[in-house]
Amino acid sequence: MDRIKEKMNQLRLEADEASSKAEELQSRVKVLEQENLQKEQEITSLQHRNGNLESEVEKLEAKIADLKKAASEGEQAVGSSEALSRRLQLLEEEAEEADKTLREANEKLRQTDVKAGHFERKVQALEAERDNWEAKYEEMAKKYATVQKELEEFQAEIGNI
Repeated sequence: MDRIKEKMNQLRLEADEASSKAEELQSRVKVLEQENLQKEQEITSLQHRNGNLESEVEKLEAKIADLKKAASEGEQAVGSSEALSRRLQLLEEEAEEADKTLREANEKLRQTDVKAGHFERKVQALEAERDNWEAKYEEMAKKYATVQKELEEFQAEIGNI
């Protein structure tokens, strides 16, 4: 009788531990999913920014081409040519700065993508571990029910004696 009670207590402890572990894993999964969502939002933001910067680079390159054309046509007027050259230089510097910003944004996007993949793998691993613990918990619950039934039958037999 004491062994059965001891076994039942042990099963209860194991079931409580499994339940606790499952809750802990679920909270870890939620945290990782939230981090993953944040990374995905950051990726979307960086992609949008990347698109904006690319269009800005195209506009600036078009302006540069226009200004170069205007500069070549305006060689007759030295004063206007110097002004256009200064403007061209400023636009080239802006284009270089935009290109640098674009490269940095692309690098951040790549790093974020790598991190997102890493977090997705972590989430998958934790979900598998959670499923494993849930299966163990269900198995232990079945064993507990079986032992409980056996105990009741045993008590009924003892009561009949």
